[in-house]
Amino acid sequence: MTRVVRPGFRARVYAVVRTVPAGSVTTYGDVASVLGSPRVARHVGWALAALPSDTDVPWHRVINARGAVPSRGEVGRAEVQRRRLAAESVLEEAADRIDLARVRHRFDVDEVAEALQGLDP
Repeated sequence: MTRVVRPGFRARVYAVVRTVPAGSVTTYGDVASVLGSPRVARHVGWALAALPSDTDVPWHRVINARGAVPSRGEVGRAEVQRRRLAAESVLEEAADRIDLARVRHRFDVDEVAEALQGLDP
């Protein structure tokens, strides 16, 4: 059986997500693409879902490609994500979508390379 993601994938996801600044969002697919694996967006989601509640990884800044907070899985987590995004002025309380054209983070290749430095490829 062929592995879809390599060992160290989660650490690489977390390093990339840490580069997304407050007031911006990215998508699962964007994170997967910047890691060189555009087809593993779902694995990015699984990696973020595995984070402990006291993490310093800003997981709440990763949304789906439709500009929505994912509603699958833990309902309480989606509510926490909405509150955090509202606090960063990314999501208006009454809105159900985020304007990706306005707040989508564009990854800087050098910044990502620096974040991934020292991690398994």
